[in-house]
Amino acid sequence: MKRVSRSTWDSLVVPRRCVCGNPITLNNLLSSSFSTSSRSSLPISSRSTSSIATVVRPSLKPRASRPFHTSTSLSVVPKLLPTQSAKLAALHGRLKLPNKFPLMTLGRALIDPTAESQNHLNNDSLAHLGNVLLGYYTSEYLIVRYPRLPYEIVKTAMNGYIGPRALAAVGTEWGVEAAFAPGETVDPGLLQFNRLAPGTPYMTSKNSVAFNIPRMRKRMVPNFEHNPTAEQQLADEPPEVRAARELQQKSGIVAEAVPLEAAMANFVRATVGGVYLHSGGLSATKEFVHSHILSRKLQIDKLFQFEQPTRELSRLCVREGFQQPIARLEKETGRYSRHAVYIVGVYSGEEKLGEGQGGSLPEAKLKAAISALKGWYLYSPVPSSDLPSKTDGDPTIPFIPAIIDVGDVVS
Repeated sequence: MKRVSRSTWDSLVVPRRCVCGNPITLNNLLSSSFSTSSRSSLPISSRSTSSIATVVRPSLKPRASRPFHTSTSLSVVPKLLPTQSAKLAALHGRLKLPNKFPLMTLGRALIDPTAESQNHLNNDSLAHLGNVLLGYYTSEYLIVRYPRLPYEIVKTAMNGYIGPRALAAVGTEWGVEAAFAPGETVDPGLLQFNRLAPGTPYMTSKNSVAFNIPRMRKRMVPNFEHNPTAEQQLADEPPEVRAARELQQKSGIVAEAVPLEAAMANFVRATVGGVYLHSGGLSATKEFVHSHILSRKLQIDKLFQFEQPTRELSRLCVREGFQQPIARLEKETGRYSRHAVYIVGVYSGEEKLGEGQGGSLPEAKLKAAISALKGWYLYSPVPSSDLPSKTDGDPTIPFIPAIIDVGDVVS
């Protein structure tokens, strides 16, 4: 049997499904069907290839005339509509977003303010909304689950969940790819932003100035507000960097370029804001945040670093009315060898508070005090208390209030 060539199929009048965002109207479909049926009623001899080829088909609009009106001067808005991007549709499906979450909003979340200055086209407003929602759900989750956490540890844990580095890791795991440079020819499914040149100090100044300075953990709480090490590094910065920082702080301008980490974090925040606006309000946003953000494991016990754990444990026992802690040697091996191991327990009366092991008695005693303090600060009530956001939809539902602790120990 002789195969039909592709050109023959192309010349036939077959109603097509438009995939470019311009649907074929019913009148065009009816007219094309009527023309086809009238042609098929004629004898075969009267139907020629030329006559079939002259049938007027419902034409598609050229890509340049597709409706996407904008007044921007940066030409960042892509010619390809978000509804035509396979990357955007795949991202929408991976995140399990509902159908009422439009692809236009998801495409807008991928446009950073550094790539598009028009606020109605970039993700700046969505990112601000998402940042507030992320802070709300993360703070209530940590405070209710660990009511005895010190305030500074709560802030550091929040940074571990919703900080720029953590959110950038979430966006990368979602499969989001970044474009090399923003432009109208970029696929709407790619993250668009102006990249920061290598070696350029990244500074932003909206309410305050932030710096990429690693802070030393010399106190119990890492990332302390007034860290002398960080202030010394600021004092030792080059004059041109200091001048640029002061100028930016006075003028209040936003950085013209950002690193990939900051742009990816803004996209995740904007996505959370879009979920709140389009997917059902607070209940849907809470489910989305708990599924994608708070489900990640964060080792909160690694955030502590104590200066004098034995002294702080003694002050804690005095405040709570416990007996003074006493360290007792429980087990040991290899005392006269090069690799001795000691196991020390800290007791308050007959109750064991913590246990630690080390290569010497002072080290084991120190680790036992640290274990006791972590056991106190990382206490989680059983049964678990309800989150305050449980009553957002219905204030009349049963609610178990959270435990309010007196605060951390001041040593």
